[in-house]
Amino acid sequence: MSYVIEKYYATLDTGRLQDATALLAEDVEFAMVLPAGVNRDRGRAAMFAYLSGRPAVDRKHVLLRVAAEGDMQFAYGAVTENGSVTTGWFVAAMHVDADGRIDRYQVSFSADFALLPVQSSREEARR
Repeated sequence: MSYVIEKYYATLDTGRLQDATALLAEDVEFAMVLPAGVNRDRGRAAMFAYLSGRPAVDRKHVLLRVAAEGDMQFAYGAVTENGSVTTGWFVAAMHVDADGRIDRYQVSFSADFALLPVQSSREEARR
């Protein structure tokens, strides 16, 4: 892993929410564009509360593309549950501050739209 965005999702997917949110700046601002609406908030504690409140499932973020330009990092991937069911796709962008912490984070999730052809996404997710 060479990017903090990769470390964040890998840590999140192990269930170590405290460790994942430790990668965020204390005053992180975030916006999550989800099918149910936009969750916009501020602060590491608010992100931890959001993550802790999600239903307990075996959720993984399968990163299919990652890129960085300067202090910005980007990821595109599939969200899977229980090791086999793809529930949708996400696009994430994070700004990394001078201390290497994520201080701004935006993600969008769609249950029915994939940027890559679905067959290609599923094949890559299995690798």
